Amino acid sequence: MDIKESKSSLLKDVNLYVIFGITLTSIMGVSSIAPALPSIARSLNVSTDQIGLLITFFTIPGIIFTPFLGILADRYGRRRILIPSLFLFGLAGTACAFSVTFEQLLFFRFLQGTGSASLGVINLTLLGDLYNEKDRVTVMGYNGGVLSVGTAIYPAIGGALAIVGWYYPFYLTLFAIPVGIFAAVSLKKVTIDTSLNIGHYFKQILIAVKSRFVIGLFISMFLTFFMLYGGYITYFTILLDERFALSALSIGLLLSSSSLITAVTSSQLGKLAHRFNEKNLILTASILYGIFFLSIPYVSNVWMFLLPVSIFGVAQGINIPSILNLITGYAAKEYRAAFLSINWMIMRVGQALGPYLLGIVYLYFGIDGTFYITTIVSLIFVLIALFLIKPGPKTGE
Repeated sequence: MDIKESKSSLLKDVNLYVIFGITLTSIMGVSSIAPALPSIARSLNVSTDQIGLLITFFTIPGIIFTPFLGILADRYGRRRILIPSLFLFGLAGTACAFSVTFEQLLFFRFLQGTGSASLGVINLTLLGDLYNEKDRVTVMGYNGGVLSVGTAIYPAIGGALAIVGWYYPFYLTLFAIPVGIFAAVSLKKVTIDTSLNIGHYFKQILIAVKSRFVIGLFISMFLTFFMLYGGYITYFTILLDERFALSALSIGLLLSSSSLITAVTSSQLGKLAHRFNEKNLILTASILYGIFFLSIPYVSNVWMFLLPVSIFGVAQGINIPSILNLITGYAAKEYRAAFLSINWMIMRVGQALGPYLLGIVYLYFGIDGTFYITTIVSLIFVLIALFLIKPGPKTGE
């Protein structure tokens, strides 16, 4: 079967579309409300340095619950964890729209984050379970493209809805309900060997986690999400509001332009991975991140952001799918969900700490200080990509 036939066959697989639906749901919790953050702050009388808590409270459950949910998914099956999570995400996210105080909103965001905690892990686990190594890089690129289309569409829709009212973007989370029904009806049941001794189960996970290669990938994911949710989604959005007085819709459209570039780049990952190994793609992305964040304080015209935002889009398109493909292919099916849950927990820590720590930087050094610090983070990422991401032997398919 040639490459074109293989791609055509993959795109006919209904399981892939279930995964796409889960992907679109999992990213909705932040990207759809990002343009509304300034509006929410004004409407609920919240200071700029505190508004990032909306992201932090959403990500904390992922830090707490994801490893536990990963273990349950390995022992009792992916579907038993996935489908209730989708329903909780949709219901709690919709409840956010009915909050009358910031404290209530944070409570419902925590519940929504609890529903979201397993989605990314099980999504990646299913990609590893259902597709072999040859096809996985292609479907990972497709999934990355879908993810980027979502992050392109959601800010624009969320920004438009926020003009009507700050709470309207939260209604988008109802999308999770039909996705849950679709998964219940159509998703293939994955057969897992649950007879693995629990002591051996945890020993295998520990061996995988102690790998220098895996440590490098985990640190890379932490730094990526620290920059993405702290420097880009939170404080780049705030800069556009404070310095350039852009509307929520305009902010959403600018963020969308970057995500569309990410989608196009991700969709070509299969071709790129055949020409360049993932280590070089990740290294290139880390350098592009630095260029983006360093340039932000020096932009004086909003139209000049189109170039750095495009650079950021390319970095996202080659970085996250490459890291996720390497991590997903590293662990055996029997403990893949638990292994990936560690990665997801680390991502959540980056999501939570990025807005919070950069909020402290903003308080003392202003908006430009947040981007200088994020530039330093990108330089650390360059060093990690250079010296730690050196593939070793895989533990199994």
